[in-house]
Amino acid sequence: MTEMDTARLRARVIEVAREMNARGINVNKSGNVSARACRAAADGFVITPTGVPYETLRPEDLVFVPLAEPLSVRDAIGRYLPSSEWEMHARVYLARPDIEGVVHTHSAYATALACQEMPIPAFHYMVACAGGASIDVAPYRTFGSSELAQEAAAALKARNACLLAHHGVLAAASTVEKALVLAAEVENLAHQYAIVRTLGTPKLIEEDEMQRVIEKFRTYGQPQKRLSGNETGGSE
Repeated sequence: MTEMDTARLRARVIEVAREMNARGINVNKSGNVSARACRAAADGFVITPTGVPYETLRPEDLVFVPLAEPLSVRDAIGRYLPSSEWEMHARVYLARPDIEGVVHTHSAYATALACQEMPIPAFHYMVACAGGASIDVAPYRTFGSSELAQEAAAALKARNACLLAHHGVLAAASTVEKALVLAAEVENLAHQYAIVRTLGTPKLIEEDEMQRVIEKFRTYGQPQKRLSGNETGGSE
């Protein structure tokens, strides 16, 4: 269920924005973070403002952007303008009702691959954490444009993370904290893949095995269902 636009939700977004830089997957004011929210009767999201250092942000500095077509910041609520990539976040939320948090970074290795328009193939099973057998590259479009927003949303239609050509990384998840974890994992995989390429032609996991891994990731990290005696054929 979508959270209300509260001071606590805004504080979580700020914590994630600061953690991006602390983890070294973002630098200065680049990148942006948002979380789906509901304000009165309006569905929307809160997002970091443009041009404000993360270390100085306060909950009231975040901007609420309504999710209503046609998309516009005319009815946005906040003292600052939202991130220039606000529409990219909006398009992802509209395309993916299951997504509650979005993180965009300019992490070094993943961005380097994005600048070479090089996807991350199935060299390691953890590539499946992004929801597929590869982490693909969305075509280049001007930053902050509607065209980029549409390409990014299309790239995340069946994935939870992608590279943005000549730009950076986009990660989405069921919480803003999980989106940060995914963005960090994409950077780690990009770093590993860059190293692997120096050792020769990457050896890839076969498609059928990656499909098994993807299926396992659907429930990875979730508590195991406790079976009754009838389901197990006996009791403990």
